[in-house]
Amino acid sequence: MTTHTTPILHMLNKLIKPLKLYGLTAIIMCVLINAANAQDRTITLQEAITLGINTSKTLKYSQAKIDEAVSQFNQAKDRSLPTGSVSATYDRAQIPENVLRFGGETIALPTSANAYLGIASINETIWAGNKLRYARESTNLLTQVAKLDADKDKDQITYDVINEYYNLYKVLQSIKVVNQNIATVDAQIHQSQRFFDQGLVTKNDVLRFQLQKANIQLNGLDLENNRKVINYNLDILLGLPETTNLNIDEITDAAKPVGPLSDYIDTALVARQELRELYLRNKVAETNIKSIKANQSPTLSASAAGYYVGIAGNPIPKVGNDITPITIGVTLAWDFSSLWTNKNKVAEAKIQQDEVAINQGITSDNVRNEVNQDYQNYVTAVNKIQLLQTSIEQAGENNNILQSKYASNIASATDRADAETLLYQAQINLELAKADAGLAYYTLLKATGKLNK
Repeated sequence: MTTHTTPILHMLNKLIKPLKLYGLTAIIMCVLINAANAQDRTITLQEAITLGINTSKTLKYSQAKIDEAVSQFNQAKDRSLPTGSVSATYDRAQIPENVLRFGGETIALPTSANAYLGIASINETIWAGNKLRYARESTNLLTQVAKLDADKDKDQITYDVINEYYNLYKVLQSIKVVNQNIATVDAQIHQSQRFFDQGLVTKNDVLRFQLQKANIQLNGLDLENNRKVINYNLDILLGLPETTNLNIDEITDAAKPVGPLSDYIDTALVARQELRELYLRNKVAETNIKSIKANQSPTLSASAAGYYVGIAGNPIPKVGNDITPITIGVTLAWDFSSLWTNKNKVAEAKIQQDEVAINQGITSDNVRNEVNQDYQNYVTAVNKIQLLQTSIEQAGENNNILQSKYASNIASATDRADAETLLYQAQINLELAKADAGLAYYTLLKATGKLNK
């Protein structure tokens, strides 16, 4: 039994080894392919904004809306041009009963007849209560509204990119601090282990540093997960391959000088797209009222027409077989029933204008509140940086003192670990505060309508 089994196992082993080697090779190839597909790219904030704007599908849709509004404006202008038409008609008549008798007289008609009619006309409205001019004004205003909508979308895209950019910066800075602290704790573990071997500290002291390292590593895992999510979102926003690993270029000083709150509010009331758009919509409503009132006005138009009437069998004109009358006329018309049917339309248009005016007031108040909140957030963020810079100096000094005491076996491992933790937390808080201040500054710019200006 054994003699037969051993060769079989040997044969199976020879078959399995190549399969194992193939599987291992496949795994290695997958790893190498993924590594090759992944790209590292360091990007500045301005580069990110430019990429986000150039690749945004939302902005492409906004441009299509602008093009549509411009087309409607051009159509409104076309309506003031003369209208003209040309037509040609052919009629053939069959006359089965073609004899007419009047007493003793008999008139014989042909059994069939051909008739040709050609008409060319041109018409021009001379006066229609300025309705055509109001139509041009209205569509021109709506074109400007579409452009403001595009500007608002551009600001939002820009802000979304800035927000994700700073979020990624915050995570990367936090990861950097985590790595620095792990290196420091590793050195402390090595030192405490050496003290333990010399009988200067207890095993519990060594375990405290190891526990501290484990907690820092757990925090690092959460940060790495957040980095991947934010990195992916930013890749999508910028139109980059989803495997691109982004590195943030150094961000400039976040603490930019800030002026009085009233200056920012005044700027927002002038520059915010929402308020400018409502102003234009108020003008549209005003123009709409004028256009409806124009329905009560008479209309005056001029026309010219030429006719060709041929009764010969051959459509080519021959002398005596056709007539060519030419007409020129002026028409004055007035639908006086609009005097009593138009008033409710005017009333509705005035109500719509009042709604726009009320919305202007509501939006203005909301803008003031938004600017005030973003202003206070930025001031607070800048003050936090100043306080944290002081606290990090204090934490660093305290850490140095405890490190010296611990090296001299004066301080306990607990005190040493707590000092390290305080410094670690102060470093993280400072980096986050800098990023928060930078983002708060751009948020304030967006609130004032000056983000892309």
